[in-house]
Amino acid sequence: MHSLCSVLLQVFVLGQAESQLFKVRQFFPVSSYCEHLPPAVHAPNSSKEICTFSFASHQHGLLQNYPPWLSLHQCFSNEPDMAEQRFLVEYAKRGTAGCKKCKDKIQKGIVRIGKIVPNPFSESAGEMKEWYHVKCIFEKLERARATTKKIEDITDLEGWEELQDEDKEVINKHVSATKAGTSSSSGPSSSSPAKASQGSTLSAQLCDPQHKDCLFREFRKLCAMVAENNSYNVKTQIIEKFLRKGTGGDKFHGDLYLTVKLLLPGVVKSVYNLNDKQIVKLCSRIFKCNQDAMVRDLEQGDVSETVRVFFEESKSFPPAAKSLLTIQEVDASLTRLAQLTKEDEQQTELEDIAKKCTSNDLKCIIRLVKHDLKMNAGAKHVLDAVDPNAYDAFKASRNLGDVIERVLRNQQEASNGSGPRKLLTIEASLMTPVQPMLAEACKSIEQAMKKCPNGMYSEIKYDGERVQVHKNGDNFSYFSRSLKPVLPHKVAHFKEYIPQAFPGGQSMILDAEVLLIDTKTSKPLPFGTLGVHKKAAFQDANVCLFVFDCIYFNGVSLMERMLQENSNIYINICKSERCEHKHVIVIMMMTECIFASQGTYEPGKRHWLKVKKDYLNEGAMADTADLVVLGAFYGKGSNGGIMSSFLMGCYDPDSKKWCTVTKCSGGYDDATLARLQKELDVIKISKDPSKIPSWLKIIKNYYPDFIIRDPEQAPVWEITGAEFSKSEMHTADGISIRFPRMTRIRDDKDWKSATNLHQLKDLYRISKENCDFKVTAGPSTSNDDKGSSGGDSGGNSPLPSSHRGAPPKKTSKYTNHDLKELEHNDICTIFTLFSYGVKLFLPVSVQDFDKLRRYFVAYDGDLVPDYDAASATHTLAEPEENSQAQRVTPSWIWECIRKRRVVPPC
Repeated sequence: MHSLCSVLLQVFVLGQAESQLFKVRQFFPVSSYCEHLPPAVHAPNSSKEICTFSFASHQHGLLQNYPPWLSLHQCFSNEPDMAEQRFLVEYAKRGTAGCKKCKDKIQKGIVRIGKIVPNPFSESAGEMKEWYHVKCIFEKLERARATTKKIEDITDLEGWEELQDEDKEVINKHVSATKAGTSSSSGPSSSSPAKASQGSTLSAQLCDPQHKDCLFREFRKLCAMVAENNSYNVKTQIIEKFLRKGTGGDKFHGDLYLTVKLLLPGVVKSVYNLNDKQIVKLCSRIFKCNQDAMVRDLEQGDVSETVRVFFEESKSFPPAAKSLLTIQEVDASLTRLAQLTKEDEQQTELEDIAKKCTSNDLKCIIRLVKHDLKMNAGAKHVLDAVDPNAYDAFKASRNLGDVIERVLRNQQEASNGSGPRKLLTIEASLMTPVQPMLAEACKSIEQAMKKCPNGMYSEIKYDGERVQVHKNGDNFSYFSRSLKPVLPHKVAHFKEYIPQAFPGGQSMILDAEVLLIDTKTSKPLPFGTLGVHKKAAFQDANVCLFVFDCIYFNGVSLMERMLQENSNIYINICKSERCEHKHVIVIMMMTECIFASQGTYEPGKRHWLKVKKDYLNEGAMADTADLVVLGAFYGKGSNGGIMSSFLMGCYDPDSKKWCTVTKCSGGYDDATLARLQKELDVIKISKDPSKIPSWLKIIKNYYPDFIIRDPEQAPVWEITGAEFSKSEMHTADGISIRFPRMTRIRDDKDWKSATNLHQLKDLYRISKENCDFKVTAGPSTSNDDKGSSGGDSGGNSPLPSSHRGAPPKKTSKYTNHDLKELEHNDICTIFTLFSYGVKLFLPVSVQDFDKLRRYFVAYDGDLVPDYDAASATHTLAEPEENSQAQRVTPSWIWECIRKRRVVPPC
């Protein structure tokens, strides 16, 4: 079966009517889902549990020994968590903590490593942190006994991803030294099997290393030709011609695998532990030129061009007169470079390869190190030149060597006269991550309906972390959305329970979400709570795996199967209203709704549809705040050399300082970005800590390239995001915005009327209460109904209707108990509130006309036009003579919506 479904909502009963199916698929909290199961199945009562519904069929030989079943598998875990030594890394926040080894204070903003140990002063077995300077903790661990856990891998450090590159480099050196000094290290765990070989033996055998096709110069020419053409079809044709006919026009004599691998440095990645400034530092030593001059040139945004310019100008280390490098030599050098972490070793390797390079050769090599050849061609355009199915096959297996091997084998069979050339088959490879299928965001339910005119299948998607589970016998692997291994603390306990939940599955690939469930409220906890420290703060929460798809089962790939093979399960929704009612519950419970037309699993493609609160109603349900521009950062690539990301913040009335909230990089077009370069009054500080003004509270990670000259004269932007979140990297009481984008420039506001820290705290608190948007809408408590957050509007007239107004304040009357009691009929009642006998005349001159009209119509109200005002039963204007209409006010509409019934006029 294509979909093995999860603990909530993923239950289908064959042959049931649509109304029954709708009830089954409503959101049932974890604590109450068993009420809807047969009496023989009892509710679990363990403190740790994983409950998974699975519906399976033995069609197509998937489960030969098991009859079809619909069952609930309860899996319990009462054992204590493994006591494992943990370390974390961060920047010192206040400068008050002392190093446990040297006893000196760790100054604010300096990177520090913490050892998490039991708290001897806590009766509840709490934890505390012992802080060390980076150098101090590695010196201490170096002298520790052999049985003491040491930091031998960067994944041992929680918070690693928050560090800046230069600090990562320092820690990497210490980690490498620790590895070198350790006589024995533990082997790989069973959950992380060795990576499959990525090379192609056949490609190497067919290659003539002495042929011109293997020269790096020819590879550079190919990249230049591809970059010069804007048409993606032409790009593919250029690559295809080179790979078929080579430079001589007869056939390709080079290494197909190596050529394609180098054409895809951003897809087939190696980690070189080198950022732009480190590359400049090493190259300035090699060329014996001024490092500061190279850093200034780097502001143009292309480190490879900076290296080329200074390489050409170097007198002591001139470039080669002619390029004789081969792609084999370049690949070997890059492979060695990826294994080096010490600065001296990296410099030696770069110097060795640079001796053989022309300036353009080295420029191209640096671009390979940066994983960007700047030819505006992705994996699809390159792999389509190899075989029509090569791109899909690569997305399914992520093994380029295997794809190239099979392509060459098919070519050999065709050339040997064994029939026409076969097309490449698309196969999932067990224990190798599959590119996950993605969803396109829809701004309304109706938009989703239009994209699926023949009907659709819909289900709840939980707002957790995407995880792909691979099981091969007793071996497990877990991969994130970006195809990287998932941190062990998020998935460690699933290994024991997945076999119990899927007893017939010897080998399988599951697509799922992992998130925390609060065992007291039965609610999913917010995105981002799976981090070790945040997870530890929720004592009454368990990690749960919500499986929503199965793409490989017992040796059979299910990607080519239809999403719903059985027509009895297929849902054909005719009216969007019913799905809209269901979506109200979905958004309240911090989830999304996924719609999928009848189709197959297509790795990497956005052929699913999703509806999220920050896109619904043109973003009217998203979390927004009016923030002030405090700084800016240089962009990369096409935005190199200009400000393209902006530091947004708010004012703290208590400390009289400005706090950072988020870094915004989207929402504006090229014209707006060009205008901002001239309009923003900024001072260039190049991330220099000594130039950070005293009025700004900021963490080292967010030191900008430019700082605003006067925050009281800075522009105010409306920043919209998926939700308010917590981030220790920001100083606005840790409040930040997830997926921020600028939705409009608030010319009607200044720094005084923008969102301040107190208002931001209120917005954060309200956004986390009860539900994620206001079903029972009412007048805003803010003075600015046309803005996004607190403060006076600063304007004297309503904004044009083309400007989206503020989202309704998140002060819902619904409680968790109300949601549990809310049945299908109640939902219909809410959205048919004004259906029975209410005909309203709403004059355009009424304040907040658009907002009133939107909500009245949303609750099935009937608005009468001006010429028919006499037929109205209720009016917001003076009733005409002989009219029976009752005079009402805007407050009456809000009161009706709030009480879910038509109340007497007020």
